[in-house]
Amino acid sequence: MKFLLSKHYKKFFVLSGVLVLTSIIFLIVFGLKPGIDFTGGSLLHLEFENPVLAPELSGLLSDAGYGSVVAQPSGDREMIIKTRVLNSEDDRAEILSLIKENFGNFEELRFDSVGPVIGQELKSKAIWQTIVVVLGILLYVAYAFRKITESKITKEVNSWRLSLAAVVALIHDVVIVMGVFALFGKLYNVEVDVLFVTAILTTLGLSVNDTIVVFDRLRENMQKQQGYNFSEIVDKSISETVVRSVNTSSTIIFVLMALAFFGGETTFYFVIALIVGITVGTYSSIFVASPILLLWKSEE
Repeated sequence: MKFLLSKHYKKFFVLSGVLVLTSIIFLIVFGLKPGIDFTGGSLLHLEFENPVLAPELSGLLSDAGYGSVVAQPSGDREMIIKTRVLNSEDDRAEILSLIKENFGNFEELRFDSVGPVIGQELKSKAIWQTIVVVLGILLYVAYAFRKITESKITKEVNSWRLSLAAVVALIHDVVIVMGVFALFGKLYNVEVDVLFVTAILTTLGLSVNDTIVVFDRLRENMQKQQGYNFSEIVDKSISETVVRSVNTSSTIIFVLMALAFFGGETTFYFVIALIVGITVGTYSSIFVASPILLLWKSEE
């Protein structure tokens, strides 16, 4: 399969620009809805014997003084309830008793409680983890390609340019995933939690892996194809790696789709975040990272 990316890379820049700009607008207008992992609060996952309406349940608990309660259906007769922090076992027993009195018997499947201080600490750690990962990738790519061949056509394509192109592609991926979840938060009240951060970090790792595969082939072809110009070398490198990248990502996505359809409700949006991230990451490793090198070369 032969790709002539050098002739059409500006079209992909336009597409990526539209996706990133739209995602930024979603983030500004809607924002991400932080879950209790970051804001603090308590979560109850209950399975009722009889069907329960979420508005009735949340209204009852809000009126009883449990803060701004969110009740989300999960499965046929399951309900995920998010409240203010339940500070003691007595608080927990009281809310369970109130629910049982009004809605009948149920089974408690899960209970989590995160204090506001711990929530802010987790939020801060999540931000710093992402920053450290991106900086680590920047330094790793620069080091891994430090001996890249410098010929007449590639004398300006040094390892730092490769690492910067890889990081730009990663930022592109993260912004789009966050934009999608800002939209999900508006439409479906989806919250982001520690699992979402895990999905972001996984996306970064898989995306940069695809990018490094392309760059490694680019380095090999620079050494072998001395008679070609830089655009031809980029086209050849992408043509030789695109099938491998797409096949690998497709295999992972098929597995994730099975998890999304047959897995539990609690991991559904984590899996969706991975699917979006891997899809966008595969696209960016081919149609964003390498074209950035072409853009820099064309402006010299």
